[in-house]
Order: sequence, then structure tokens, then C-alpha cells
Amino acid sequence: MELQQTPTLNYGPAVPAAIASDRIVETSIPSRLDALPWSGFHTRVVLALGITWILDGLEVTLAGALSGALKQSPTLQFSNLDLGIANSAYLAGAVLGALGFGWLTDRIGRKKLFFITLALYLSATAATALSWDIASYALFRFLTGAGIGGEYTAINSTIQELVPARYRGWTDLVINGSFWIGAAMGAVAAIVLLDPALMGPDLGWRLAYLIGAAIGLVVLLMRMWIPESPRWLMIHGRPDQAHAIVDDIERSVIGHDQDSGRFTKIRLKMRDHTPIREVVHTLFSTYRQRALVGLVLMSAQAFFYNAIFFTFALVLTDFYGISADHVGWYLLPFAAGNFLGPLLLGRLFDTLGRRTMIMFTYGISGLLLALSGYLFTIGALSAQGQTIAWMVIFFFASPAASAAYLTVSETFPLEVRALAIAVFYAVGTGIGGVIGPALFGVLIDTGSRTSVFAGYLLGAFLMIAAAIVAWRYAVSAERKSLEQIARPLAFME
Repeated sequence: MELQQTPTLNYGPAVPAAIASDRIVETSIPSRLDALPWSGFHTRVVLALGITWILDGLEVTLAGALSGALKQSPTLQFSNLDLGIANSAYLAGAVLGALGFGWLTDRIGRKKLFFITLALYLSATAATALSWDIASYALFRFLTGAGIGGEYTAINSTIQELVPARYRGWTDLVINGSFWIGAAMGAVAAIVLLDPALMGPDLGWRLAYLIGAAIGLVVLLMRMWIPESPRWLMIHGRPDQAHAIVDDIERSVIGHDQDSGRFTKIRLKMRDHTPIREVVHTLFSTYRQRALVGLVLMSAQAFFYNAIFFTFALVLTDFYGISADHVGWYLLPFAAGNFLGPLLLGRLFDTLGRRTMIMFTYGISGLLLALSGYLFTIGALSAQGQTIAWMVIFFFASPAASAAYLTVSETFPLEVRALAIAVFYAVGTGIGGVIGPALFGVLIDTGSRTSVFAGYLLGAFLMIAAAIVAWRYAVSAERKSLEQIARPLAFME
């Protein structure tokens, strides 16, 4: 273990020296992790942890695609009200799961939580396939949502703390964008499993939910070898274990331990946990401006995304006359644009920088939505043209939305990172998941293209306003160590 005196680092406000004790340790762990080249280790981490977003995309898409089958099920015979209750239960579970598991992730560790949340998800999804009435279905959807919400906090934290700084932006954006791989899988699964020529009305939807559970079980096995975050271990009083993990990572990546003497060291006061009062003070007082930026980015993208995505099928069926069983085919190019955006533009967030790319992607998304909304209003778009327009818009909106998650996960101290993700995820989900779809549902029910255009203009305005806020106040976090962006609360001079 590395214990030696080093020069003071200029990483922001220091913890008062009066609290110093013999539980102070100096370490080069952050610098050593950031110095590593990309390797098979990092790829395996991304695959084993990042698949959460694929599962979420699968869940959300199936929930929408299976609505008709659940209404036709001889066992369930759901009404529209029943479906609304079940979707609200999933949303409530996601919000509460994010907050509860986010707090636990910061308190008891990343690794324990990404096992607990995944186990909850796959168990609840499997149970959903066995639902016998609205009460059981809503309960299992609530628990599924809680698992997914908890996954967001535990997984984002772990990936942020294991991936080298120069790859962090692209990695985070691609992982969040992989939601749309899950969405495409859900669309294809629904097309096959809901075909009455292949499956009975009460079998196809049950098999669809079992797909998520089966994937979750495989991922559970993949995660067995992923280590706890060395950064978290160091602060929480287990420096020997933290250094042993980093030694193992280095040997797996470059074949030998790095020379620790050439790396910058930081001085930390180890702690068992962070009191909730300190968490609240950190998020909303010390980093008030960053919290405001995170809130604006998350709320704007959540409204923009959910308002359009959750009414995607309604626009196609009500205004373009597309039959419900063909909507899945229109979702596939839409999902492709959403995944290709982060994949192709993600590198620029690490090179051109966070502020530049956040402003650009938010701004261009808003402008393109306003333009396509006008074309929709005057009837200049066919169903295919509308789908192409959405594909182009979300090529830019997808990395913008992912950048919101990146911003709130990398701009707060390690001790509150998971809870910060949870708080802003909950706010964004609440705004986007409740207000957006409900508002657009009302506007679409009017049958007026002009009314729907007004909703599109609101979404465009929110994105452009967020672009301005980001350009003015966002943190230039590209290629910087997490400890430089937001120094740990445990940092000592």
C-alpha cells in the first residue's frame, strides 16, 4: 500500500484539517486507473454492466407493444385503465428504486448493489410472466421498475469509476444509447410473439417477459468477476483491497504493475459512510450550479424523449393510418438512429468537449423537431417521411439525452455520485414520464395537427433552453480525472 507525503493538489475546497486522524491515506489509484489503455477488461466491464440499458429498452418497448395482447388475454382481460395503472406502477418503482438503491450504492458499495438490483429485475420480470390479475401484474411491474431504477445508479457509478478518463464520455454515451438495441429487440420480439398464427393470445406476452428474465440471468453470471470500485473501497476504509484490485487490473491490461511513483497522489480521510445531511448540503449548496445544470438537462431531454417516444405509435395510427400490428416495423429505423447517434458522435464529447457537444446536440435536436413539426402540420410528410425525420432528430437527441446522465454522474463527488444520479433520474423520469406523454396524449386526442405541433414546439423550446444553459454553466469535464472534476468529500490537504 502506498503511504507517503505528496504535494498538495489543487482540487477544490478542502475538508477542514481539524477532522484529520490516523485514518488518512494517500493513494495514486485514480491516476493509475486513468493511465491505463483501453483493454479487454474495460470491454468486459461495459458488456456486463452496460446491458442494463438494453434490458430497460426491452422492457419499455414490450410494455407498449404488449398492451393489445394484455387486453385480449383470456386470463387478464385488461382495460385501458388497468394498463395505465400498470405503467404507472413501473414508473413509480423506477423512481423509488433509483432513490433507495442509489442511497445504498453510496453507502454499502457498487458491487453488492449491481447484483441485488439485477436479481430483483430478473425475478420480477419472470414473475410478471406468471401474472394472474391486475394486482399481481402491477406489483411485479413495480418491482421490475425498482430493479431497473436501482441498476441505473449502481451501474453508472461503477462504469464511471473504472473507465479511464479519456474514454469516459464516449463509453457512457454508447452504453446509454444501447437502450435502443433493447428497444429494437422488443419490437422484433413483439412482432413474432404476438402473431396469432404462431402464439396463442395468452402465451405470447408471457414468453415476451421471460426473454428479459433469461437475459438477466446470463448477465448475472457475467458480473461475477467484476471487482468493487477501488475508488469507493479506498474512501470506505479498505485501502489494501483497493490496491490489490488495481494491481490485478494492471496485470490483466498491461501485464505488470505500473510504477506508482510517477503518478499524482491524493490524500483521503477514510470514512464508513456519508451522513445524509452532508449529501444534501453537497448536492444543493456546495454544487448548487451543477445541480441546476443537471436538473435542466435531465428535465428537457426527459420531456422531449418520452413525449415523442411514448406517443410514437399514436401518431402513426391516428394521423397516418398505420395498423397497430405494423408499428414495430417503423420503430426499427427510429431505434437505429437513436443508437448510431451516441456511437458516431460520442468521441467528440471527449475531444471537442462536453460543453460544445451538449450545446450542439441539444440545440440541433430542438431546431429539427420544430422544423419537422411544421412539416407534419402542413401534411408534407408521409408515415415513412415522418419516421425518417424522427430518425434524424434522434440521431442528435440520443447523445444529448445520454450526455445528461453523463453530466450528473461525473460532476459530483464520489461519496454522493450514485444518489446524485438517482435524484436527477427520478426528477427526469417524473417530468418526462408523467407530464410529457400525458400532455401529448391529450393533444393527439384532439385530432388536430396544429395542437400536436404546439407540443412539439414546447419540446423544442426546452431543448434549446437547455443548450444555452449548458453552454453557459456546464463543466468542461472531458479527459479529466473524476477527482479533478469533483474532489471527494474525504479529500484532505
